[in-house]
Amino acid sequence: MIQRAAPIIVLTTVASYAAGWAIGLPLLVPFLNTIAAFPFMVAALAKGSLRLAISRMLVWALTMAVCATVLSYWWPWTTETLFLRGAEYRTEMFAWVMTGRGAESAPSQFLPMHARDAALFSVLALATGGVLAMPMGAALMNYMGHYVGALAAASAHPMATMLLAWHPWSIVRIVSFVTIGVVLSAPLWSRVGRFRVDWPEGRRMLVLAGAGLILDVTMKWLLATAWQRLLLRVVGW
Repeated sequence: MIQRAAPIIVLTTVASYAAGWAIGLPLLVPFLNTIAAFPFMVAALAKGSLRLAISRMLVWALTMAVCATVLSYWWPWTTETLFLRGAEYRTEMFAWVMTGRGAESAPSQFLPMHARDAALFSVLALATGGVLAMPMGAALMNYMGHYVGALAAASAHPMATMLLAWHPWSIVRIVSFVTIGVVLSAPLWSRVGRFRVDWPEGRRMLVLAGAGLILDVTMKWLLATAWQRLLLRVVGW
């Protein structure tokens, strides 16, 4: 099932960036991104398969990461304004890479932000069946990808920078958010479509996703300082 849908999800997601680029409205881009994959998530939920729905949305997230990174590597001056919060996040993260100072290395700053984002995302997923949560996730992916691509464009070693600037804790967070978004979207769609979902499995997945969010902040707390020094050497500033 995932093999059949994956190429279509990749192609429609790529097309969503082309459409967003052509239209040029930053607020519209995450919604276009979401439209590219959302029907495939709902179709998987209608089959009663949370695992399939999560797998499809992970393909979507990976495609967004690649698209946002590559676009921002080649045209950072355009994605700076095309992606919501692109300029702000890039400025913040470039300063962190250069100095080691910033929210990325400060638990007192990043813990409240992570808790806020996770709570808001979860509420939106549950209340809207993911209709508003997934665009929020897409916006997060895009400005993170902008930072990575723009950093690679300014780096002495672009490919290594592209890999390292997707911080390992960020990847854990993305997988956790995708899982939470899918599972918490299921109750509304199961009522609308009158289909059954394996709720015990859903609860297990939510526990794993919650553990992932804890792992995310723990890794960030322990590794951010060393990772900044590694990035600074690779970038060559």
